Amino acid sequence: MTQQTYIKSRKHGAAAPAPKAGLVAATAIAVLGMPALAQNAPAPTVTLKEVTVEAARETGYEPSQLSSPKFTQPLVNTTQTISVVKEQVMKEQGATTLTEALRNVPGVGTFYAGENGNTSTGDAIYMRGFDTSSSIYVDGVRDVGALSRDVFNTDQVEVTKGPAGTDYGRSAPTGAINMVTKQPNMTDSFGGSLGFGSGSYKRTTIDLNRSLSHENGTAFRLNAMVQDAGVAGRDQVKNDRWGLAPSFAFGLNTDTRVFLNLLHVKQSNVPDGGVLTMGLPGYSAPDRSNYPGYRSFLNSASRVDSSNFYGTASDHDDVTADMVTLRLEHDIAPGSTLRNTTRWGQTKQDYLLSAFMATGYSQNATTGAWTPGSLLTPNPADPSTWTMSRNINTKDQVNRILTNQTNLTTAFETGSVKHSLSTGLELTREEQTNYGLATTGVVPVVSIYNPDSSVSLPSYSRNGADSKGTTDTVALYAFDTLQFNDQWQANMGLRWDHYKTKYNAMAVCTATSTTQPCGTNPAGTVVPTTSDGLQASGNLVSWKAGLLYKPAPNGSVYVNYALSQQPPGGSNFALSAVGNNAGNPNLAPQKAKTAEVGTKWELMDKRLLLTGALFRTEITNEIVTDSDGSVNQTGKKTVQGLELGATGQITPAWGMTAGYTIQNTKVDTGANVAQDGSSGLAYTPKNALSLWSSYQFSSGLTVGGGARYASGLKRGTDGAVGTPNFTESYWVFDALASYRINKNVDIQLNVYNLFNKRYVAAINKSGYRYFPGIPRSARVTANFSF
Repeated sequence: MTQQTYIKSRKHGAAAPAPKAGLVAATAIAVLGMPALAQNAPAPTVTLKEVTVEAARETGYEPSQLSSPKFTQPLVNTTQTISVVKEQVMKEQGATTLTEALRNVPGVGTFYAGENGNTSTGDAIYMRGFDTSSSIYVDGVRDVGALSRDVFNTDQVEVTKGPAGTDYGRSAPTGAINMVTKQPNMTDSFGGSLGFGSGSYKRTTIDLNRSLSHENGTAFRLNAMVQDAGVAGRDQVKNDRWGLAPSFAFGLNTDTRVFLNLLHVKQSNVPDGGVLTMGLPGYSAPDRSNYPGYRSFLNSASRVDSSNFYGTASDHDDVTADMVTLRLEHDIAPGSTLRNTTRWGQTKQDYLLSAFMATGYSQNATTGAWTPGSLLTPNPADPSTWTMSRNINTKDQVNRILTNQTNLTTAFETGSVKHSLSTGLELTREEQTNYGLATTGVVPVVSIYNPDSSVSLPSYSRNGADSKGTTDTVALYAFDTLQFNDQWQANMGLRWDHYKTKYNAMAVCTATSTTQPCGTNPAGTVVPTTSDGLQASGNLVSWKAGLLYKPAPNGSVYVNYALSQQPPGGSNFALSAVGNNAGNPNLAPQKAKTAEVGTKWELMDKRLLLTGALFRTEITNEIVTDSDGSVNQTGKKTVQGLELGATGQITPAWGMTAGYTIQNTKVDTGANVAQDGSSGLAYTPKNALSLWSSYQFSSGLTVGGGARYASGLKRGTDGAVGTPNFTESYWVFDALASYRINKNVDIQLNVYNLFNKRYVAAINKSGYRYFPGIPRSARVTANFSF
């Protein structure tokens, strides 16, 4: 298959660097004209006709090199499971957020809806059994704050499975996610999109790139986005945002290059508090069966409409994210490059959610008296009278990061061994401030089957019950790939981090406060908490080692072992004086060890990459509270399984990305974390599959589609009664059709959940709230490029 590139002649007053096709034509003209010039004859007038250049079509699925200089080898020679989601795939799928892009990575997603009344905000990603929300990076630098990250300025998303402490420092025990931003280049282009769809979806993007000076290698790029959208199948929920990402590049065709990237994103959302699980499989009366007034009629209650919104008109999630990045690169010698990156980032979040609390009757352990919970059913025969109470959940949070990273990559030989070395120094300060808020008034109860969202709540203000955590890190690392011959190589990595975390927290005394830290202080007094002034510091050593054998030039077989560590307070900067809290500074860091055996093969002239790996991750130093109340760190959890992948072009017109994983999880030592009493981990599908494929016809028509499968999830345990302990498995199918009207414009239609499958996408820890999967919906997008 081929595509046409159009080149037209123009008259120029001054010469400009020509593209390759123009350079070939110019050279031919010069050669043909040499005899005439030798005879001092006037140069003939040459008129260039419009020509058509035939080039092999690329679908945008081809395996690519990882962006980080810490990975010195191509994917086929990297001894680790890594998935890459490219821009073309996200464009075809109409993916607008990181969460949507990660649907292409099996077993990775937002399966957890929060704890009690608190709803998870932003990209609450689970991967291989553990929360990975704090291990999201942009161009190798941790991205701080709870926000739903848009991909309008993203070139590709890289997902590293297994401990990533050697690559990034403290991180989730089972992997990390890196978003690679678009950078200026020396071409002149202008593109964008205009889309409309279900759920009042409206979105516009532009991508402008200009070469400002060929001689100096100066370029400018601007990516921008505006979105005004609801969520298909959900009432009132809104995802409104806009963003600007200007960037500059200097010296692109020289040994010294400078990149300046700016980002500003503003989100004005209405958060989703979820839907009551009443009527779902596994739901029963939220009362003890020995209660005299046990409400057995709730066992057959009708399923709640999945479009119901239980919040109020005051609910909001306003986020402002800013980022400034300066990167310098200098080629010291052929094969040796020095890089320095400085990043300042800040995310502010102002959040209010009126979350419902659906609990049943409870019995006082001393008096035996029964007390009605927040779920009230005054007339069992009339569900329209059933109500539940709502609580106000707020967040006023600011996250900041300042970092400077220096990296040196070089290649050298020691005898017959070839080395590809990447080493560096990183200095980072991260801080998170949470401002305490005083809310007034009581949120009115809400109808279960016919909720009213028109209620407005009283305003609130900061009350001084603030907390602030700061972590300073100094890190040194080195990665080396040792190539012994054409068949054998070893990949080694070592990282040393010195960290220091400081935590301060204040509290507001109430009229009923009688114990420390309030004591006899009057109500309204702001006092330090027992965790105020806590500090934690130490050294973390992470490492990985892999051995790779190439039975053929296009394939590899490897083994890999890695260790990473997470210190107390590492994920949210919060330290605690409570003995069995993971943030207690006296605890040892959590450790994650992963062993992996895998193989990778490049086919179709290196346009298709097939991968397969067996893995086993052990997380140790988990907290265990014994029956006598003593606390130790003998807890251990295990995640093991198989992961298969295929990404690339099957033919020049047919692209595909696919992945499958099976995960067996277990609590080896310590208390079970799943409500069903089993030893498995929560929010982790045992089987998961993701498939997307598209085919480009020479007529300009492209058709494609995909499938996603996730087996049932277990939820966490907290003693909730009557709520589902699990979610059911589901298949979801999506479809694509696009048509290229001309060389500049194409029209794209995406249909999601083609067969309108009803499923639970995420469930909260108590099991009374869930997020429904998006019902059948559609988007139409006009894409243009010049």
